[in-house]
Amino acid sequence: MPEYQQVAERAARAGGAVLQDWLGRIVAREKSPKDLVTEADVASQQVIQKTLLEEFPEHGFLGEEESIADDEHAGSLDWLSESYCWVVDPLDGTVNYVHGLQPFAVSIALMQQGQPIVGVVYDPCSEECYSAELGQGAQLNGEPLQSSACERLDQSLVAASFPPDVPRGALEISQFVEMLHQTQALRRLGSAALNLCYLAAGRLDAYWATSPKAWDVAAGVLIAQEAGALITDLAGLPLQWGQPQLAAAATPPLHQQLLSTLANSGL
Repeated sequence: MPEYQQVAERAARAGGAVLQDWLGRIVAREKSPKDLVTEADVASQQVIQKTLLEEFPEHGFLGEEESIADDEHAGSLDWLSESYCWVVDPLDGTVNYVHGLQPFAVSIALMQQGQPIVGVVYDPCSEECYSAELGQGAQLNGEPLQSSACERLDQSLVAASFPPDVPRGALEISQFVEMLHQTQALRRLGSAALNLCYLAAGRLDAYWATSPKAWDVAAGVLIAQEAGALITDLAGLPLQWGQPQLAAAATPPLHQQLLSTLANSGL
């Protein structure tokens, strides 16, 4: 398994270098009115996929952008039963990137029969590389990570992710407003992968997301869990990678308060 992590880190840094190279000369198009894809996304995924599959040609590959050499994984859940499948977001935080803002990152997870066993998230601006192997802890640039000891929602810094096109009156809006009142402070940073890494590093105390894709969060979930965070779906049950929702917190008491507050929002 160490070889997997080393190759994933190399691929993430290569993808990050592409993003840095494209920064400032971006050509963006819309997947939907509020969902952008850039030439940088595509170029980053190409170099990541090439790096990973040159080393492990027998592995599956699922990327946010259309899979370049293995289209059968895109749009299906077949990858959940693969012996090994790389799940990649070549640019998590595209809207930030297009506007010249941070954070944005490369996210790479290796899934074994639908469960992450290696995770790497690389922020090319800060050169922070978060990584984890199942059962081996999490690291930031090689140094061990530990989530915070926060046990109270009213003392916590919390982040949220939800779709940009949620309608007025949606549950996500009620949840966000309620969390504004119940937490020390609330953030919507624009990168699900880095939200989870910041949770792992103790910079955030909790995080929830209502409709992320597997490539957004697979690596970050493993990193946060290996740093001690507790992560479930919004009902407190194990994550379902085919349609993940997640509630993540640094400690069990905080996790329970997070779940309760989200469940009671809008009642």
